[in-house]
Amino acid sequence: MTTTAAPQQETTFTLRPRPKLGLGSAIIGREEEALVLDVIRRKEPFRYYGHNPDAPPPMAATLEKEFAAKIGMKYALCVTSGTAALEVALGALGIGPGDEVIVPAWSWISCYTAIVRVGALPVLAEINDTMCLAPGEITRLKTPRTKAALVIHYQGVSAEMDELLAEAKQAGIHLVEDCCESMNATYKGKQTGSMGPINCFSYQNNKFMTSGEGGAIVTNDPKLYERAVRFHDIGQMRAYHANIVKPTEAAFPGDQFRITELQAAMALAQLRKTDYIKAHCRKLSAHILSGIQDLKDLKLRRIPDPTGDTGIEIYMSLPTNPLAIEFRNRLNALNVNCNKTTGTYMQYERDYVKSGQTHAPGANPYPKGGTWPAKGYRKEDFPKTEEMIPKLIALPLGMLYTEEDADYIASAVRHVHRDLLG
Repeated sequence: MTTTAAPQQETTFTLRPRPKLGLGSAIIGREEEALVLDVIRRKEPFRYYGHNPDAPPPMAATLEKEFAAKIGMKYALCVTSGTAALEVALGALGIGPGDEVIVPAWSWISCYTAIVRVGALPVLAEINDTMCLAPGEITRLKTPRTKAALVIHYQGVSAEMDELLAEAKQAGIHLVEDCCESMNATYKGKQTGSMGPINCFSYQNNKFMTSGEGGAIVTNDPKLYERAVRFHDIGQMRAYHANIVKPTEAAFPGDQFRITELQAAMALAQLRKTDYIKAHCRKLSAHILSGIQDLKDLKLRRIPDPTGDTGIEIYMSLPTNPLAIEFRNRLNALNVNCNKTTGTYMQYERDYVKSGQTHAPGANPYPKGGTWPAKGYRKEDFPKTEEMIPKLIALPLGMLYTEEDADYIASAVRHVHRDLLG
């Protein structure tokens, strides 16, 4: 990985324009245009049939084949969103009312709501300094009703999969990988999404690769593939999928999460750019890290496999919350894109958890009786996560950033660090 010497301290600081954010969305171009126009010119936007019954449209089918090969799994099924992918995966595993699914308390909305939507109970877990599910939490939280744990590979970095897989196996539950924020990340040479029984991806606008909305599940299990197909297509197993896996499962009612040929066309063009996106962001990240890694009282996120992260975001931690807030404010004043976190929340602080409600009373999985929020859904139940998150500084990177931008960010961090920490 390319590195540069740490920038020298300076007495003055010259502002540089704020770089524009964006990953796959920032490099939409002729490749996406050509494939989308192909769909439009053929006038075949529906994936399963068009003008010729013997030759169904190619975009979704090609995307699934290339996506499965990229992840290193036998089967891929594209759906309408990452949220849909989570529901399809849980449904394929047969998870429903009376079941429990362990999920990090600090995670995206869909990670929680998908569990509730299939009728199961989300059981909130602590994260650690990888910013992913902490090893030990599956063992601590498992009950006879636990059917799965959802591990979120947060912002381009794999969780500690050796430990988590062993723990899930010991507990006798499924470990489902949510890779919506970790497309093209690896862990000890394995793609995220290749280690659990059925795993999920997102093509939403802010993700590594995008079709505006969209997503996918991947699996090596033909039974899970068939069940996922039925769940995503109102219970059906069309001829296209039946030619991939011979149907053996009884039909059941499903939802409707079919991807369109237009979505698939854009996603296919974007998939073919993912290695370029990763290389660019890792190079930027290396420039910044080489310039700040020696700063005292500035703790960098622990990455279980530093050779495999995608470099899309750098996380730093400071000794106190007030210091982190001031540090972020000063960086933003220097035109450095900077947040506490991006796109993730303490689930127990969200209204959909605080209310204890679901769309219908009969669909409510929460414990009956007593006060709400109950134990396990309150701020005081997550001391490790609460200690960590307020002290964070997130530096998102993007495809329109240059190496000069990266060096400027490192210099800005050093400049603010000198003023605040000496």
